[in-house]
Amino acid sequence: MAWLPLLHSFNGNPDGAHPNAGLVQGNGGNLYGAASQLGSLGFGTLYRISLSGGYSVLYNFNNTTGAYPNVTLMEHTNGAFYGDTTQGGTGNVSPCSADACGVFYTFKASLSPFATLLPYAGTVGSKIGILGQGFSASSVVKFNGVTATTVTRTGTTFLLATVPAGASDGKVTVTTGATTLTSLQRFIVHNSWSSGAAIPKPVAFATATVLNNKIYVVGGYPGMTYSGPVGNNQIYNPATNAWSAGASLPTGTAQAAAAAVKNILYVFGGTPDGATDSNAVWAYNPATNTWSPKAAMPTARRSIAATVENNIIYVVGGFSVSGGRLDTVEAYDPATNSWTEEAPLLVGKSEPAVGLVGTTIVSADGYNGSTDNGDNEGYNAATNKWTALKADPKPRNAACGGAIGSQIYIAGGGNTNGPALTSTESFALSTNSWTALASVPQGTVAPGSAVYGGQLYCIGGWASSPDGVLLKNVQVYQP
Repeated sequence: MAWLPLLHSFNGNPDGAHPNAGLVQGNGGNLYGAASQLGSLGFGTLYRISLSGGYSVLYNFNNTTGAYPNVTLMEHTNGAFYGDTTQGGTGNVSPCSADACGVFYTFKASLSPFATLLPYAGTVGSKIGILGQGFSASSVVKFNGVTATTVTRTGTTFLLATVPAGASDGKVTVTTGATTLTSLQRFIVHNSWSSGAAIPKPVAFATATVLNNKIYVVGGYPGMTYSGPVGNNQIYNPATNAWSAGASLPTGTAQAAAAAVKNILYVFGGTPDGATDSNAVWAYNPATNTWSPKAAMPTARRSIAATVENNIIYVVGGFSVSGGRLDTVEAYDPATNSWTEEAPLLVGKSEPAVGLVGTTIVSADGYNGSTDNGDNEGYNAATNKWTALKADPKPRNAACGGAIGSQIYIAGGGNTNGPALTSTESFALSTNSWTALASVPQGTVAPGSAVYGGQLYCIGGWASSPDGVLLKNVQVYQP
């Protein structure tokens, strides 16, 4: 049994006792609450506690100002807190008698005014309510820096703003004269794209996966052709929007696949030179920043994809010089460092987009050797069987893809020689249907793909197919 970390123990006097009311997080990040009894005057306290446990009494009730506060505080957009007490005050009438009937009070904790959003999420074009104060006809509303062009006002405390085109996840601000109010929470713009810090060393056909809240981008082609694969291990931290470097893969590779199980990152196959195929398997331990070899993949191949189901890694499809486009599916068990051959794909293909939707591994799109036909299949590990699903209406290969919740998302990729596709779609397994979504700002072929925090990250790649100008950008899709 794991124990929760203790932040503070109430001592009755001077802290107060019996904090029956819930906590509220105020503007600035600290937590505020009421202790219903004791304190230095015996009638309860208002207190502040930091997320690290720093505690201070802000106010002692004295019966006249109220006694025994027993409800959760509410913070107004003006920065002040409001609450009530069960007894005390000056309302000394029956049936309360000498105990009085309680008070409704306000307490100013020197916190700045802010804006509240109703709701905290929406799509471009949706209308969002904004609560605050001091609003006027000249108030300017911005969604993460993008100005809303349609804003209506009701009095001085409420605005209705339309989410503008180009808005992305972030804070909402309302500027009236010299005063700017900022929302406490980030506004989420659904079905939208945003960007992250550029990758330091741009690559195409790198493999990417998430490990310990960071995105690892390994290997890839560093130029405009299928040559000279590198072993770079570039690490992106979404929380800080910053890049760092880990130990390089011992052997450069491109067109490989990657997955993570129990805090270890695994890289499978690919090509070490652009001409030959590899069956090498490497394991990266971030705790020691080291790589170690593992049992070789039975089939040497590149242009593959991998996903994890029940701690087993499934490596799907691919291409080999000797076998062309492959229907091969092999499963790797990190616990035993062993491989098992699984039922083959219904259609052999390279560069598929693969993700786990529930307990079904979905393998969407890819190149079958002569065309991109949008082939879409689902695999059930329990029955070791693939089932045909509705084909992608916009066939592609080497796209950015990943499963988020109950759907798999596909963006960009290539279809014919020329500029990369910009279309984005989602596939819902439950309805066996595709939905067109907001286009990716920069079409990309063979980017690194990863899902983190409910968002799809598309990193680098080429601007055209089959090869082209390298892209440095990190494009992030919010469903």
